[in-house]
Amino acid sequence: MRDPLTKPNIVLINCDDLGHGDLGCYGSTVNSTPRIDRLASEGIRLTNFYMASPVCSPSRAAMLTGSYPLRVGIPAVLFPNSSIGLSPAENTISSILKDGGYKTKLIGKWHLGDQIDFLPTRHGFDEYFGIPYSNDMGVLKKPRRDFPPLPLMQNETVSEQQPIQEELTDRYTVEARSFIKAHHKEPFFLYFAHMHVHRPVLVAERFVEASKNGRYGAAVEAIDWSVGVIMDQLVELGIDENTIVIFTSDNGSIGGSNLPLRGMKNTTWEGGMKLPCIIRWPNQVAENSESRSLVTSLDFLPTIASIADCELPVDRVIDGRNIGSVLFNNETESHERAFFYYLRSTLCAVRSGKWKLHVVRVEQQGNTTINNHEVLELYDLDDDPSEQTNLYAEYPDIVLQLQVLLADCRVDLGDDSRNLVGANCRSPGRVDTPTTLTTLESSNPVYWAEYDTDEYG
Repeated sequence: MRDPLTKPNIVLINCDDLGHGDLGCYGSTVNSTPRIDRLASEGIRLTNFYMASPVCSPSRAAMLTGSYPLRVGIPAVLFPNSSIGLSPAENTISSILKDGGYKTKLIGKWHLGDQIDFLPTRHGFDEYFGIPYSNDMGVLKKPRRDFPPLPLMQNETVSEQQPIQEELTDRYTVEARSFIKAHHKEPFFLYFAHMHVHRPVLVAERFVEASKNGRYGAAVEAIDWSVGVIMDQLVELGIDENTIVIFTSDNGSIGGSNLPLRGMKNTTWEGGMKLPCIIRWPNQVAENSESRSLVTSLDFLPTIASIADCELPVDRVIDGRNIGSVLFNNETESHERAFFYYLRSTLCAVRSGKWKLHVVRVEQQGNTTINNHEVLELYDLDDDPSEQTNLYAEYPDIVLQLQVLLADCRVDLGDDSRNLVGANCRSPGRVDTPTTLTTLESSNPVYWAEYDTDEYG
């Protein structure tokens, strides 16, 4: 067992709806991201990194548990006052690290259930400061649903209603600095879940004034500023060399850039699920390195558990794998592993090696599915990352191999397009009588969002 004093700190920064092409180090020419670009130059940049869902609740559930969203019972976006959430019986990165002697905190967006039993403090976080779901799930000027006031929470208590969203990134960053300073002499895990760049994009005016890409670019640059503040704090405290920093996003963008990929959030094209991911750990992860190995957010839990010398659960399926060889040995692993693309409970596609086979296309109007229809589209993602040339007719043997993988996945996880229920899926947590969090008597005036929103989650 590793001495607690030598265990590395872990900072996981997860953005909301930040696209593959929104950062300078991933090709953006319109957003200024010098501190994130520096993070990439000081660590490894993953170029085949995937989240397990193109929308946020299932994406976050998978990232924290190391299991596909259907396996943990969270296939779709959760809404305020939902009767379900991530079961407290699930093991998460936070609960495993807490059991291993880490101090743990979540700052920002949770979105895995707002009932008391599902809150971050019931999943291994010692502290929580943030909003329990998306920033559009409050009082809006042109609401499409009648939501209660947006709650800002401190641990398990609503501390404010309808906080001024333009101030939240500053407040979150101050909170992060405070947590790091308070626990810099012991191992800590900080999960910083940004509200940006989710719509409505509400960002401090100083970033808007400096942006060359409107409010969207301002929000990206606010994230970059926050990353810089946190990195400077680690250096000031002399702990940056013993701190792993992971930077990524929960799903593809709407309104930003997913280039050179096709599609966006809420789709199983590459632009919905292939995201930036940067990992920095001085003297452990090679500087200015890059990996084309297929890596997913499912890999975070087993990899972090191994690094921190923490035990993984043995009573449940973990879909991720330890990617230590990619990070520390500069190995380019064969990416023949299968990765499955779900939109909610519909199995839409599979990737293995360079090949991706689409079998279902989901047509939507807003968040409502209006049609699922079968397709057969095969793409070579090495030569055609934007999925433009369908090679289905040219490689029947490859199609057959991928169809076998899909058939096995349907048995394991299920597929509502074929009315199949998975054999190895666990149930979400449930409560009999949902209770709204927003019972606080607000001292703030109701805050009307200036901008309408297109998507929830």
